[in-house]
Amino acid sequence: MRITPGDNWKPYERGYHAVYREHEMNHCPGCGRTHWIIGRVSAECAFCATALPLAEASMRDGPIIIQHKNRNVHLWAA
Repeated sequence: MRITPGDNWKPYERGYHAVYREHEMNHCPGCGRTHWIIGRVSAECAFCATALPLAEASMRDGPIIIQHKNRNVHLWAA
């Protein structure tokens, strides 16, 4: 759902959007438990493997680009 100029943003039209929120008690929508394995952009329930996007990851603009600290060094295997 893309918002065009002149349209009003209506969050109730989006529906239910479950996300993992840092520093809050997050219950799994699949099993109700609270043990999570946290990644860079998602969290996975340790019991039933339900995956949720991280709320903080969705606030970024554009794709997440991971760059190696030695990206300018070209090492070749012998």
